[in-house]
Parts: sequence; structure tokens; C-alpha cells
Amino acid sequence: MAKLGKRTKAAREAFAGKDNLSIAEAVSLIKSNAHAKFDETLEIAMNLGVDPRHADQMVRGVVALPNGTGKTVRVAVFARGAKAEEAQAAGADIVGAEDLMETIQSGKIEFDRCIATPDMMPLVGRLGKVLGPRNLMPNPKVGTVTMDVANAVAAAKGGEVQFKVEKAGVIHGGIGKVSFSEEKLVENVRAFVDAVSKARPVGAKGTYMKKVSLSSTMGPGVSLDVASASGN
Repeated sequence: MAKLGKRTKAAREAFAGKDNLSIAEAVSLIKSNAHAKFDETLEIAMNLGVDPRHADQMVRGVVALPNGTGKTVRVAVFARGAKAEEAQAAGADIVGAEDLMETIQSGKIEFDRCIATPDMMPLVGRLGKVLGPRNLMPNPKVGTVTMDVANAVAAAKGGEVQFKVEKAGVIHGGIGKVSFSEEKLVENVRAFVDAVSKARPVGAKGTYMKKVSLSSTMGPGVSLDVASASGN
């Protein structure tokens, strides 16, 4: 068995026996034990009582984190004419139509969020097999298929986070940097959990939010007290 490094061993000892913490307690513990040489991301994982194979149990949505993610988000926009100009003026990193489609088909995907005007969707639809698995496909339910491209670009750049439940009933996301103050991270966690709570699908039966855990990019995870985290 590989020998644990000093930092890993110290982190595990710090987290040992600590479970079902309040958001503030968990954030404080994670911040004080994040010692990587880069600014780690605070990550959240939520185990939900849903089976996303059933359409009425799919959980997806978007949340505007009050303090942003601390990450530079690269935005691509499918648009033509005045809407393309609007997207560029709003700060989109890549704007195009057929040319952008060809770039993506070649395997070059240099963006984190994809937005499209409704008239572009027949074109974007051809990229479903490429963008879908990466959770980059524009979708009107999360505001990425819209005529208001300026606001969509601004929201993406300003800390808006999309979430979608995976096959095993898990949602995860990055919700800030550990360099943020504890207060800002707590606010972000509450906003994310609240958004997922409000996105409860009609087909969900029994316990919806089973487990919520926080961790830093390189650190151990710690579970939250679900009732306090969800405000129940």
C-alpha cells in the first residue's frame, strides 16, 4: 500500500469523525485544510432520491451564485447578424454559425458554455452527439436558447452554474474558490442547494435529498446535515 504524504495524512486526521456538519462548519474545515499550490475549487456533491432514466425524475436547472465561481468562463454563441454583434459586445469569446459548427465537429471545443438563438437550433442540433455528453448543448430550460444573448452571456460570465443529475442520481458542481471568504462560500452553497431543492421533479418519491457533501479539489469530503443545508 502506498505511503500517505504528510499533507494527506494531516487532512484525513482533521476530517476524521466529522460528519453531518453545518454548512459554516464544513466550509471552515475545508478552508483550513486546503493546502494545494493552486486556488482549489469548493465542490459540492448531492445524492438525490431520483432515477433520471425516467423523464419525470430528471433534475436540471441553473443557479446564479451570489458570489460567482471565481472561474473564468469561456462562452460560445451561435448567432447571426445583429444577434452575433450583440453577443460579441456582451463579451462572448466565440461567435459564429456554420463556421463554429465546423470548428466543433473538428474536435476543437474551447468554451465552457454554449448559447444559441432559437433560429440556430437546427444547426446546433447536428452537434448533439458532441455537445450533449459534455453538458454543453444549449437548452431553453436553462436559458441558453434565447434571443436575449447579451443577458445570457453576462449571466454565464457572472457566475451562473448549470446543474444536471447524472445516471446514479448525483449532482455535482464547483461553487467557488477556497480563497473566498467563509461567508461568501456559505452563501454560494446555500444558493446551490436551494436551487436543486426547488428543482425537485414531480416523479420524485420519498426522500429527495439523501446526502450532501463538500470538498476542495484536492481534499477529503465532508457530509453536511441535510436538514439544515436544505432549510427543512
